[in-house]
Amino acid sequence: MRLVLFVVWIAFYFISVLFLRRMWTGKYMRSPLARALFVNMVSESAGLHETTEWYRVCPELLGDSVRSAFIQSHLDSDTQAFLRHSEEKSSWLFTQLYHSFISTVFSTFLSRTSINGFLGRGSMFVFSVEQFRSLLQISSDWRRHRLLDLGAGDGGVTEVMSSHFQEVYTTEVSTPMKWQLQRKQFKVLGVDEWQSAGIRYDVISCLNLLDRCDQPLSLLQDIRRMLEPGTGRLLLATVVPFSPYVEVGGKWERPTEYLKIQGKTWEEQVTSLANEVFLEAGFAVEAVTRLPYLCEGDMYNDYYMLDDAVFVLRPLE
Repeated sequence: MRLVLFVVWIAFYFISVLFLRRMWTGKYMRSPLARALFVNMVSESAGLHETTEWYRVCPELLGDSVRSAFIQSHLDSDTQAFLRHSEEKSSWLFTQLYHSFISTVFSTFLSRTSINGFLGRGSMFVFSVEQFRSLLQISSDWRRHRLLDLGAGDGGVTEVMSSHFQEVYTTEVSTPMKWQLQRKQFKVLGVDEWQSAGIRYDVISCLNLLDRCDQPLSLLQDIRRMLEPGTGRLLLATVVPFSPYVEVGGKWERPTEYLKIQGKTWEEQVTSLANEVFLEAGFAVEAVTRLPYLCEGDMYNDYYMLDDAVFVLRPLE
C-alpha cells in the first residue's frame, strides 16, 4: 500500500510540475502557433534590450578614482555560447523534471549548492576569457605561477582563468562541489587552510563571495597578506546592489562584519566600495567593469542573472 501511495505521489508531482510549466511558458495561450509567435516576439525584443542593459554604466557618475579605472564590457561570443547552452539545457524536459524532483526531496537536509553539485547543474558564468584578459590587461601568452580561486563552486569560472597559471588552488565548502573541482584536477584547500599554507599567490579570485561571508573585511585583509608582494592582484566580483547575508543552520543572518555601502545606483555603490571598503582593507582599484552574473536555469527560466561589479585590486604598500 505504501508503495502504491508513493508511486501515486510521484505521478501527481510530475503532472503538477508539467502543468505549472505549461502555464508559465505558455502565457495562458491555447493555440500553439499563437503561443510560439508571442514567445518569439517577446524574447527577441526583450532579449536585445536585456543584454544591452547588462553592461550599461554612466562613467560620469563614478568617483574620480574609479572613473579612470573603468572598462566598458560588451556581450561577447563566450557569453552568448553560455546563454545558448543554458537555453538548450532548460528545454530538456525529463532532465529538468528529474532535477526538480531531486531538489524537492533533498532540500530539507542539503544546501542548494550541494544538490547542484550532485546533479551537475547550476553552473555560473562571471566573465569570458577575453573579458578576464581585458581586466588584468594581459595577453594570451601571459603566464604566472599560482592562482587561488576562493569559493570556486564547480570550477567553471576557474577553468576560464586556469590556462594562465602553472598551479591552480581552490576552496569550497560544499563536498559535492569539491568532488567536481578534484575531477577537474584543481587542488582543493580547506576554507581555513589557504591562509596558513605558506603559499603566496599571483592572483586570488574572490567571485561573489564578499556578500555571503561572515567577516568580509577580515577576508580582504587575509587575501592581501597572501598575495605576492608588488605583483599580486585580487580579482573580486560582487553583486550590486550589495545585500549581505550568511547562511547559519539553514537560516539567513546578517554577517558579524557588516560593510556599510553608500548609495543606491550601481555607480554610487561601486564608488563607495572603492573609496571606503577596499581602501580600508589596503587595496586600490586598478580596473572595474560591469558584467552579468549568470547561472544556468531550470524548467521555468533559461537562465538567471544578477548585476556584478568586477574589480582588479592592487595591494597598497
